[in-house]
Amino acid sequence: MLYENESFQLNPEKMPKHVAIIMDGNGRWATKRGLPRKAGHKAGAEALERIIYAAKELGLEHLTVYAFSTENWKRSAEEVGAIMDLLRFYLKNYFKKFVKDNIRMHVIGEKSRLDTDIQKAIAEIEDLSREKNGMTVHVALNYGGRDELRRAVTKIARETADGTLSPDAITEDTISDALDTAGTPDPELMIRTSGEERISNFLLWQIAYSEFFFSDTLWPDFDKKELERAIYYYQNRERRFGGRLK
Repeated sequence: MLYENESFQLNPEKMPKHVAIIMDGNGRWATKRGLPRKAGHKAGAEALERIIYAAKELGLEHLTVYAFSTENWKRSAEEVGAIMDLLRFYLKNYFKKFVKDNIRMHVIGEKSRLDTDIQKAIAEIEDLSREKNGMTVHVALNYGGRDELRRAVTKIARETADGTLSPDAITEDTISDALDTAGTPDPELMIRTSGEERISNFLLWQIAYSEFFFSDTLWPDFDKKELERAIYYYQNRERRFGGRLK
């Protein structure tokens, strides 16, 4: 439980380079207030804006957020439509604001299922922000860890079939380089909000050695202080990567 007067002294020498967040609890936040679910998604988008700037202020190099999963298409057409309209709004307005503030925007996931206008807006934002170096925000849209691995395996299989890659030459780096996150360090810390404690098909390969932090806070209420709390607990854990404590 995070108390109002609780504070955390973070060690700038032990800051994670990459934090991943499963942004959970928008619907429950809205239901608790007697609001439609789309109001929760709007509040969640506003929380994301706050956290992007908080992460940048704290000196993170990469922030990956789970915005829309491959399984989320199972939700009602009304809710999916509201999420996509909200995405259009943020791509047109806020994402360009992030770029002006030296933030690189990168979308991971299978973008081909998204509407054409959304795909074009994503390509424009990624192109505009390609040279930005303040922090990179990776937004997972129509993303699933298993689907990402399937696409990576397909890519590698094609290379072995056409003779450009020997099966004996396939390494862990080969697989990492075929993923949506190629060239990005794996997350040291994975956060999930709303009290749920599961991975939900998120970054299955990349979080092999991530520290997990589960927050009871619903995503629209997640703020810089709660992010600092997660990082504080990360900094006070022993990271052994399968080895022994000295």
